[in-house]
Amino acid sequence: MVFTNWARNQSATPFDVRTPAAADDVVRAVRDAAAGGRRVRMVGTGHSFTGVALTDGIMLLPTALTGVRSVDGDQVTVLAGTPLKVLNELLDERGLALANMGDITEQTVSGAIQTGTHGTGRDSGGLADQVTALELVLADGSVVTATPGDDLFDAARVGLGALGVLTAVTFRVEPAFLLRNERRRITLSRMLDSLDEMTTGNEHLDFFWLPHTDACLVKTNNRHPGPPRPPSAAKHWLDNVFLENTVFGLACAAGARFPGLIPRINALSAAALGGSEAVDASYRVFTARRDVRFLEMEYAVPRDRLGQALRETRDLVERADWKITFPIEVRVAPPSDAWLSTAYGRPTAYIACHMYRPTPHPAYFAGVEEIMTRLEGRPHWGKLHTRDAAYLSAVYPRFADFVALRDRLDPERLFGNAYLDTVLG
Repeated sequence: MVFTNWARNQSATPFDVRTPAAADDVVRAVRDAAAGGRRVRMVGTGHSFTGVALTDGIMLLPTALTGVRSVDGDQVTVLAGTPLKVLNELLDERGLALANMGDITEQTVSGAIQTGTHGTGRDSGGLADQVTALELVLADGSVVTATPGDDLFDAARVGLGALGVLTAVTFRVEPAFLLRNERRRITLSRMLDSLDEMTTGNEHLDFFWLPHTDACLVKTNNRHPGPPRPPSAAKHWLDNVFLENTVFGLACAAGARFPGLIPRINALSAAALGGSEAVDASYRVFTARRDVRFLEMEYAVPRDRLGQALRETRDLVERADWKITFPIEVRVAPPSDAWLSTAYGRPTAYIACHMYRPTPHPAYFAGVEEIMTRLEGRPHWGKLHTRDAAYLSAVYPRFADFVALRDRLDPERLFGNAYLDTVLG
């Protein structure tokens, strides 16, 4: 078997592939790997752009490790391979919901947590910040549960799979709620002048700047008492399927064939941006459909440096005269206490750059990365970057503590791979 990720830029040929259905199956795989001098990794659904999940040893597919194990008040324990889209439905059936989440729901809960997947929120953090317990299989084959107050808990919530294999996750949930979603077009100039107002005035802010234009699509999500006013089936299809995927995919393909047309294509896209408003279940508002394959780099910068980062990125794109079809996405998050969370210890803003998969643009990513690292940015663990342990140790206050814990729990690097060798040393 050859494992290939969603973006088709990472692949691996493991020695063995197993599909565990319980923690005992994972224990057996870990012990077999140790006995055979091999490494072991559990993959998710391949939505990381880096090699974080790859292995040439024993690869664990979590497709049988799914479902809800227990519900106890506001605590829900799910098996680690449960896709987020399935978790959302299972919670909704019980009148429950996560406080916040990212826009991709194909990921497994363990893969999303381990790579620091986040959404956007003024007060509510990413998935790791909603975790209250983790069940892991360690390198010695023991099964442990990490809970708040334990260093393993704060380290393993965004653990990159380096400390153990997650088999179950407990989330803090809340009663299902509605969000009012508003979309509108605003100029980038206005957004830059009103960043503080926009981020403090909305529970969830997400905006996209279209290069070669001054246009931003701004999405705000705020809690609403109801009644629900979901978009019609026709409106949902028009916006989420036809315009944001089919038409956008055609525009990307045209830009790939005729790069000189990209500024004009983006101008047409900007002119087509329109406003909309709906009230719907939170998990339907948070999430989006993504059919057009892309490559992505995302950096987390201190929130108070967001304006500078955006201005420098805009100026760089204009100065270099690069032709960029994909919009640049901006989100925010409150401080996190998970050691390797990109939001650890500081209010954070995220800047994500994308490229159409058939037309990678290393110079674009490298240029933006120089800006972000100069501003003490932290790269998303599952998205493209070139940082190593020397750099990362300087921007994560608990980096040395994480490495020391890893040295104690997995001295033989049973859970290692080439990506972890680079980012953790």
